[in-house]
Amino acid sequence: MNHTRKAVPERCILALNCGSSSIKFALFDAGAQPLPRAPGFSGKVQGIGQAHPTLEEAGHAPQAISLDAEHPTTAALQIILARINERLQGARLMGVVHRVVHGARHYFAPTRITQEVIDELRRLIPLAPLHQPFPLKAMSLILGQHPKTAQVACFDTAFHRTVPEVEQMFALPWSAWESGVRRYGFHGLSYEYMAQALPERHGNAARGRTIVAHLGSGASLCAMNDLQSRATTMGFSALDGLMMGTRCGLLDPGAVIHLMQEHGLTPEAVAQMLYHDSGLLGVSGVSPDPRDLLPLEATNPRVHAALQLYVHRIVREIGALTAVLGGLDMLIFTAGVGEHHDVLRARICEQLAWLGVRLDPEANARHGATISMPASRVLVGVEKTNEEWMAATQALALLAPAA
Repeated sequence: MNHTRKAVPERCILALNCGSSSIKFALFDAGAQPLPRAPGFSGKVQGIGQAHPTLEEAGHAPQAISLDAEHPTTAALQIILARINERLQGARLMGVVHRVVHGARHYFAPTRITQEVIDELRRLIPLAPLHQPFPLKAMSLILGQHPKTAQVACFDTAFHRTVPEVEQMFALPWSAWESGVRRYGFHGLSYEYMAQALPERHGNAARGRTIVAHLGSGASLCAMNDLQSRATTMGFSALDGLMMGTRCGLLDPGAVIHLMQEHGLTPEAVAQMLYHDSGLLGVSGVSPDPRDLLPLEATNPRVHAALQLYVHRIVREIGALTAVLGGLDMLIFTAGVGEHHDVLRARICEQLAWLGVRLDPEANARHGATISMPASRVLVGVEKTNEEWMAATQALALLAPAA
């Protein structure tokens, strides 16, 4: 046993964020008040289903791991649960919380997991095929192997319950609305964390007209007023809105009809194209990752076009959301691209000069909490998101009365 390891808290809560190719995990001290924002133990498995998967624990270099080729997600979960069990050293795991992308009309509040809930969430897989199946695998595995361990689902759609109906509706027959075809919005755990973190950093200014840009492999914007969601760029599915790493974003539905009728694409082939083969990857033909694309931009016209379109779509949607809010007081960048890519932030802000945005190049280069000039009419900032902590906080509130 490693005796230099910190003492394990008496009660812990585990947050799992399961995706198609990665699983993030974070173990929090559930006995501390308030819940610490930094987990005591965290990490991720990356490259699930790919040739060279790795396990990376916080503070350590990634290590190569071997996963069952037939069931790589299950194998990755088993590795994570074994590491958590080793870390706990017999301490109580009071619960596991899962980030679930889609709750549709029925699930908004944090929900205790049962087999019935898993079955109902499984019916929502077509609404979020890139994300929905994987937390369900984790829930089923834990339910089968550790049936007495409490599990909670927290939903990315929940934060957008405050969006007005006019923002939720599509101009489709009324029967579509009644059947649940509407704009739900996503990245809600990230935006809910922003609603808590931004007032702590910026005071009452954060309660004004704010747009948060969650820019990662998936990307969306949320227009907030008084720290509540008023509009967002993602809609019925996680395909809508901004151009993303591999997803198309906003698309004329006539283009989908054309692809099916004139090019013979099946629904499955269309889904593959729109979810996996579009976005930065599809336009550039190189990569979904801006880190790979920026060095090639000067010599590769398709890469140049991809990055131009990426920035253009963000700027256009910021303009639309500013109109919904009736103006803009604050613009916040978060998630992988938003937090780390100063070049793209600068390009976006340059095209927002008409709003009075004035960027501080030095603060932007060092990823400062505030990256706008004092004279800027819009405060521009960078804020690290913390979806795992937000989910753990929600789960703890649900489980604590029974603890």
